[in-house]
Amino acid sequence: MIDKDFLDQYKSDFSRFYIINLLYEGPQHGYSIIQLFKERLGKDISSGIVYPFLKKLEEKKIISFEMKPVGDKTKKVFQLTEEGKKLCEQMFRRFAGIVSTAIDSTIKVCVHCGCKIYEGGHTEEIDGKNQLFCCSHCASSYKIVLKETGEKPLFG
Repeated sequence: MIDKDFLDQYKSDFSRFYIINLLYEGPQHGYSIIQLFKERLGKDISSGIVYPFLKKLEEKKIISFEMKPVGDKTKKVFQLTEEGKKLCEQMFRRFAGIVSTAIDSTIKVCVHCGCKIYEGGHTEEIDGKNQLFCCSHCASSYKIVLKETGEKPLFG
């Protein structure tokens, strides 16, 4: 069984990643981060995670703040520094790479044309082996090339 503390750490890491994402979209005060988090993800986030994390980002010069009027109050409105924006762009590239790797491992390829097949596809048995094609046209072309040349196309 997976340790609850282990999972909580990853949830917190995702929460922090999302806080940075919200700041990348534009300046935010702490309460707006909490509200947007709930609206977009359908999950509550504790102020005990948000405010200490904002403080840490500020100490590392990833964000800065200005005191601005928000409604009847004056609040700290946080924004990314130039260094913070660069950090976000690096994090987003890395995250995109991780997600791409996860998705690519589930994507199938047409044995004839090599295009990616995200759902479905067309399967035919050829030489006793089930082959996956993007469509029936590729299956027909594959069989023609196989019959005429005896060679399997590149992706077969």
